[in-house]
Amino acid sequence: MIVARPRQRADAKLLVVGADGSLSHATRRELPEFLRRGDLVVANDAATLPASLHGVHGPTCAAIEVRLAGRRTLAATDFTQCTALVFGAGDFHGRTEDRALPPALAAGDRLTLGPLQAKIERVLAHPRLVELRFNASSAEVWAGIARHGRPIQYAHVPEPLALWDVWIPIAATPVAFEPPSAGFALDWRMIAALCERGIGFVTLTHAAGISSTGDSALDARLPFVEPYFIPALTARAIRRTRDRGGRAIAVGTTVVRALEHAAALRGVVCAGASFADQRIGAGTVLNVVDAVLSGTHEPGTSHYELLRAFIDDSSLREAGAALDAHGYRTHEFGDSLLVERGEARGAAANAPLARQREHQSSRTIRSPAPCR
Repeated sequence: MIVARPRQRADAKLLVVGADGSLSHATRRELPEFLRRGDLVVANDAATLPASLHGVHGPTCAAIEVRLAGRRTLAATDFTQCTALVFGAGDFHGRTEDRALPPALAAGDRLTLGPLQAKIERVLAHPRLVELRFNASSAEVWAGIARHGRPIQYAHVPEPLALWDVWIPIAATPVAFEPPSAGFALDWRMIAALCERGIGFVTLTHAAGISSTGDSALDARLPFVEPYFIPALTARAIRRTRDRGGRAIAVGTTVVRALEHAAALRGVVCAGASFADQRIGAGTVLNVVDAVLSGTHEPGTSHYELLRAFIDDSSLREAGAALDAHGYRTHEFGDSLLVERGEARGAAANAPLARQREHQSSRTIRSPAPCR
């Protein structure tokens, strides 16, 4: 597949993989034609932070890059502590997997990141992955990131990205560390076209994390735990849609994670905040989402693995071959893939969902508010 660049989306393509494995080629503008009256499209409205911060490792005076990768809350007033990846000298022009390790990191190390000072609280079982605490108020952290930060970027896009390059058209609260890139398929004309066809549209907020760490062992742990918030309006719309026989269409893998996690907690999607800490793959029983609109992803990535919950491997391989044969563009600014859930992969039994709820109840998480 061809690597796409920012602002190349006017002629974007769409490959539709039906529940029976059939393939249809279209333009992305034609997405509403592949949905049904009574369906509900659910999108992630997270705006993207300038989460790449260059600076200096205090004990060695070595140049480093810190990529913020996780938060314990979506609250704007609580932004003093983050999970982060630390790289050695260099920038996005070098491939992530070729980036140098940082100096040996230890708890207590001080980092200077432009106008911000931070301390390593813990090294999280990997030489790149740490928990940081900023020596500043949340307001000062926001100001420092706004002045000094850059969007996280990879070598396949050679020109520096501006912040507006990584904000999806419906971006709202800035909580994502990388763009929830499936949302680049949306604009207000698309949303109007959905509504004209009797297709609902709602949003949730999910702190989309990073897509690559440059280390295969650490990449195998992706996605990291990510906080999300489901508004009451969205929860009600999902329950109403399902009661009426409509389908829930997720725009992006983050929406799939949030909705399936929320349903595993209570058996239905309720409003409130929690943390998506599960991995979705071939063995996952989907209880809420009937189709996913995604970018095109390479085998082995967490995004690709999630698609295996929707269709069998044979159909997914055929879709991959079709993407290659027809010149679809890949990565976050690329073309789109709509994958309907195969008949054999629906929520066929209550037992799997009960086991998921039991598994979730053993974890320390904040449950959503009562359904409303």
